[in-house]
Amino acid sequence: MEEFEPALSTGPLLAIALAAVLVLLLLIIRLRMHAFVALILVSIATALATQIPTGEIAEVLTGGLGDTLGSVALLVGLGAMLGVLLERSGGAQVLADALVGRFGDARAPFALGCAALLFGLPIFFDAGFVVFLPIVFTVARRLGGSALLYALPVAGAFAMMHAFVPPHPGPVAASELIGADIGLVLVFGLAIGVPTWFVGSYVYGTWIGGKIDLPVPDTLGELPDPDEHYDDGEPPLLRTVLFLLLLPLVLIFLNTGLTTLDTAGTIDGDNSAVELAVLIGETPVALTITVVVAMWLLGWRRGNSGEEVESTVNGALGPVCSIILITGAGGMFGAVLRASGVGDALADALDGLGLPVIVAAFVIAVALRVAQGSATVALTTTAGLIAPVVEATDGLSSADLALIVIAIAGGSTVLSHVNDSGFWLVGRFLGMDPKTTLRTWTVMVTLIGTIGFVFAFALSLVV
Repeated sequence: MEEFEPALSTGPLLAIALAAVLVLLLLIIRLRMHAFVALILVSIATALATQIPTGEIAEVLTGGLGDTLGSVALLVGLGAMLGVLLERSGGAQVLADALVGRFGDARAPFALGCAALLFGLPIFFDAGFVVFLPIVFTVARRLGGSALLYALPVAGAFAMMHAFVPPHPGPVAASELIGADIGLVLVFGLAIGVPTWFVGSYVYGTWIGGKIDLPVPDTLGELPDPDEHYDDGEPPLLRTVLFLLLLPLVLIFLNTGLTTLDTAGTIDGDNSAVELAVLIGETPVALTITVVVAMWLLGWRRGNSGEEVESTVNGALGPVCSIILITGAGGMFGAVLRASGVGDALADALDGLGLPVIVAAFVIAVALRVAQGSATVALTTTAGLIAPVVEATDGLSSADLALIVIAIAGGSTVLSHVNDSGFWLVGRFLGMDPKTTLRTWTVMVTLIGTIGFVFAFALSLVV
């Protein structure tokens, strides 16, 4: 996307961004306008108000929409297909029974969250959250209580891993820009991220779940009774379900491992076998392979006709189409804010405050996150802005550099709101209106980001 010289100064840009967010909330919450339409209208109005060249506005809008859909639509669509196959075959119930049996009914949210932490190491937030939804919904229907009790610890686990822990793109890019050791970032990311998730996501999620009674939504279509399955046969074995959940994990790990070895010069990345293995491990390709294998294991091999299996996976797409479009429109709004120069304006406003490097990194990341929505963009942009400061600061150890990356990750996680595609993804899949999403999801990720920063800052004082 083309970069434009900001036509307005810092003050007017920040005022327009704030007004845009307030108008968007008014349209959706008060006037009950559909979020997809409201996001498009506010994006156009914001582009005009910030004086993006009129002839380029359509390109910015469609570019932001397309970039977001390119990364989200495949993952959400394939994830929904896999999720419905697991749900309708009884596989989700099998895994839910195993988790609850191992940890007990009272600790089911903790069990789901721990599973999400493991699967969240290589799998992106969007795909992991969607794949886990049928399991979450199954446990929620079986044990009762608000769906938030079970969904928030899972969503928080994927969000934390996506921001704090390599090999996810944000922390990897930030590490490279700052010159931090990836291995140390991984160690600190896990050491800080896991207790951060426990406090900010599990403890908070179970608390707010007791306050807000959210029924299990029908965003994955009408769910069958937990004791009935669409093929009227025996449910799949636990090992089959685990295999299907681990398959994309292994394939994505293969991609990550080979790419790392190629970067280090250990293997030849131009080798055709290596290139094929890397391709297979790309997240959309890995999920496609997993869906095809699931169609065979949970459908054709169990005696279901091709028409029945096709009907099942096709039924997964209808309920998520609205979610995909709203998520894309959120990306469109974020793209307008980026193109208008709002993010740079915020960074300039915070520059030169005389804060410690790690604190300045967190504050700038928070500002960029609030301004343009994307956690990954906030991570990478902040790292680029703070890199010259890091280079000019004497006495920073390898641990300090890794902790600065974690501080940036914390700042890029907080205050997810209407310009963040993840806000709409979580809110719509859980059947929440924007106000409830702000009270739950936004508060949770703000706790995760803030607690993570506090841990990183405290460690920077002693290591």
